[in-house]
Amino acid sequence: MGSVKNVDPMTSMWAWLAYDLRRYRLARGETLATVGRIMRVGTSSVSNYEAGERRPDLKGVKSLDEAWDTSGHFTRIFIYAQTAHVPDWFREHLVYEQRAHTVRIFEPLAVPGLFQTPEYARTALTAGGVQEIEQALAARLDRQKIFTRPNPPRAWVLLDEGVIDRPVGGKAVMREQLAHLLEMSQLPHVVVRIVPRAVGYHMGLDGAFKTMSVMPEGDVAYTEASEGGRLVLDAQGVARFALRFEQIGADALGRTASRERIAEALESMT
Repeated sequence: MGSVKNVDPMTSMWAWLAYDLRRYRLARGETLATVGRIMRVGTSSVSNYEAGERRPDLKGVKSLDEAWDTSGHFTRIFIYAQTAHVPDWFREHLVYEQRAHTVRIFEPLAVPGLFQTPEYARTALTAGGVQEIEQALAARLDRQKIFTRPNPPRAWVLLDEGVIDRPVGGKAVMREQLAHLLEMSQLPHVVVRIVPRAVGYHMGLDGAFKTMSVMPEGDVAYTEASEGGRLVLDAQGVARFALRFEQIGADALGRTASRERIAEALESMT
């Protein structure tokens, strides 16, 4: 079970929450099943909470505080954890990505990692100063297997037009990348739409982000930034990114017109 995994409470607020959940439970002599009934989740979920592999929701920790009369101990940790910086947010968001049944991605500068060809990805990783290129490349390509698994996620992708006409790695690399993007856009579970340059400045130019729908947690969001990103788990925060996606999408070309624009960009890379 995940609850036997050692979690260092000094590494992050989330680790502290996981550590104290197990510590309090054992001190009270209660079982995982008992805690699950209090938090209204299954035994395996509590085990994963204690292992730091999943995160409880606010309603669950509030129920725990009430049942154990902790004067809001777990609620306070939860709230501070949501606003604290976590150095490994990118790796953590990948856990949600692998389990997502719906993914919405906006990228203003580069083809999303889930849709990159090996040479495009290699160029991006090299330019980003990644040390272990081959290891990072393998990991990035491995992520793409979600689209070939049984019941792949539905992907809704918005790309600023600059993404498809910037010759990353040179024209040969970009031709291969655009051909791959065009092929992916023709899959029934993938929709790629282009935000034309003629739109001018739009709110998407503030940065890349994605939202992911995951069971049983619901929706989560991840926003990218230099030197790392931020994972958003609270419902209001995720809703803001969902609204942002819709607002950006309002200016995007339709599915067919976007394919035609990608094909035009491919033609120009000769």
